[in-house]
Amino acid sequence: MKILVTGAAGFIGSMQAMCLLERGDEVVGIDNLNDYYDVKLKLARLARLESHPNFRFIALDIADRQAMAGLFVKENFQRVAHLAAQAGVRYSITNPHAYIDSNIVGFMNILEGCRHNGVEHLVYASSSSVYGANTKMPFSVRDNVDHPVSLYAASKKANELMAHTYSYLYKLPTTGLRFFTVYGPWGRPDMSPILFAKNIMQGKPIDVFNYGSHRRDFTYIDDIVTGVTKILDKPAEANPNWSSENPDSGTSTAPYRVYNIGNNKPVQLLDFIAALENALGKKAIKNLLPMQPGDVPDTYADVSDLIAEFDYKPDTSIEAGVNAFVEWYKAMYKV
Repeated sequence: MKILVTGAAGFIGSMQAMCLLERGDEVVGIDNLNDYYDVKLKLARLARLESHPNFRFIALDIADRQAMAGLFVKENFQRVAHLAAQAGVRYSITNPHAYIDSNIVGFMNILEGCRHNGVEHLVYASSSSVYGANTKMPFSVRDNVDHPVSLYAASKKANELMAHTYSYLYKLPTTGLRFFTVYGPWGRPDMSPILFAKNIMQGKPIDVFNYGSHRRDFTYIDDIVTGVTKILDKPAEANPNWSSENPDSGTSTAPYRVYNIGNNKPVQLLDFIAALENALGKKAIKNLLPMQPGDVPDTYADVSDLIAEFDYKPDTSIEAGVNAFVEWYKAMYKV
């Protein structure tokens, strides 16, 4: 298949592109290579992809309406894995306009490109952040998610609503994936694994918010891309049993679906740090702090739909995932 992967220089996007290339798909990757974090890391991810003859990279901003329209007309994609976004809960508090430009305007351009050019299936990244103020565990796609606690979360909820509109009006199959705390090799340097590993190795304190009491459903990157690939291969279908009297928010009368992709096994942040300490062979100096604005105390994914419909469940243990991350980190940063 010919597949567009947006955010191809990003953490998840680059790993997803690699997975698709290794199974023989033709992949066009786009990314605007912005400086939200070190562009050298983005270029290093791209360098791994560019050795594949079935990969082409185009430097492009998804918020550029004219350029995106031209890309879809020229390339005639069969499927789209939309993984580009302005990420980060905390950054959305200090730079909210970036989230509107990328996550709202950019997503609109993706939807229009798919609508007008016969794309068979759009799979896009949502986020566990949409669960916001919810406290009922585990989080289910059937839960109400109308109370986001960050603009990032609100932008991802908006994506799901926009996708449903296009599925309903134009019969465009769309699937939203709520990712839960993705980590692993080639991860973003603004995320806790790299921030923690760097400071631990340098003997500097690490900032541990909510006094380390956070629980996160840490999900290893390989589990994420395997799930995305399985879902990309199976276009969303309408639910014939959907009822407006008892609406199922994870499905629709339109070809629209939403799934959680998480490890289904939340881990306390202090335990994640302990796994990092073991893999690095060095103890952390912890600076215990209160919870940050926009954060949620716990995340925990109900992945029953993923199991039932795809016979798939992320299952990489924290120990195995952290060890693989540390091996990559030491090689990448020569420590």
